[in-house]
Amino acid sequence: MITMNFVAQILPYVQIILSVTLVISILLQQSGAGLGGALGGGDGASFHSTRRGFEKFLFYLSIVCGILFALSALLAIILKTKI
Repeated sequence: MITMNFVAQILPYVQIILSVTLVISILLQQSGAGLGGALGGGDGASFHSTRRGFEKFLFYLSIVCGILFALSALLAIILKTKI
């Protein structure tokens, strides 16, 4: 059985791995709009493209890593108050 002490010791390493994976997966995603689209500019020819292949994998990976990182941070807060 896993003890709370073991979880408290391994949790920072899990958070580091999750945070690095999250940052890399976000930085590798391509932005179709660019800076002009983010600031409201653009040429008026906006279109919607679907994510396929590796881009779709990176999108879902960033969502999963973000959720897991938030849950691990919540677990760290709970463990800190109990220890």
